[in-house]
Amino acid sequence: MAYSYKGSINFGLVYIPVKLEKCVRPREIAFNQLDRNTMSRIVYKKSCRECDGREVDNKDIVKGYRYEGDRYVLMEDADFEKIKTKKDKSIIIERFVQLDEIDPVYYDTSYYVVPTGGEKAYALLRHVLEKENKVGIAKSVLGQKERLLALRVHGGAMILNALHFYAEIRKNPVSETQEALNKAEIDMAKLLLDGMTDSFEPMRYKDEYAARVMEAIEAKIAGKEITAPKESAVKITDLMEALRASVEAYS
Repeated sequence: MAYSYKGSINFGLVYIPVKLEKCVRPREIAFNQLDRNTMSRIVYKKSCRECDGREVDNKDIVKGYRYEGDRYVLMEDADFEKIKTKKDKSIIIERFVQLDEIDPVYYDTSYYVVPTGGEKAYALLRHVLEKENKVGIAKSVLGQKERLLALRVHGGAMILNALHFYAEIRKNPVSETQEALNKAEIDMAKLLLDGMTDSFEPMRYKDEYAARVMEAIEAKIAGKEITAPKESAVKITDLMEALRASVEAYS
């Protein structure tokens, strides 16, 4: 969602005015594309097939739906707004489900739900969702796209997740394995899982590759060569032997 959403959450006849703020702020190392010879930045010019190289101004760029050959019908922003119903502009909860019923593969973007009024109704909904471990399922049009939505509470925060529709989920390309598993392998794998089991603490995990990229950048700025990190390679081809060595390493 490229804009700040302001609307409402409705369940039954209860109305809560809210705004949404993205939960995630991506942290990426920014690179510019350059011409290797001139070290000048690459620029992109918006043009068209029949513009003879002329750059097209943003105000002259419109959305067009091709319905036949090279024939298009234009859709202005105002057209999209006209066809939105009152329901499309609100987040109306249709039903509640158990949190563990939703496969994580359906989750997309996450937003914090911030009340802009109706604080008591907001607090009440947050309380019962958390106590009952339930999720409100809704639909709404965000921008120019209808989204399936899940309203949940985690750590005291009310979070709205955009969900993928069922039709968007691709079929698993991996067919069911026919490999026979023996009891010794299964028992050893369970021991390995037990030895590696711990609580999930997100603070533990850092973007180590990004840190190495920055070190490489700083090295090149200083005129130094980039050196590859030293790694010890251990190759075990026998499954049982690999399991046994892994259990010993984590015991």
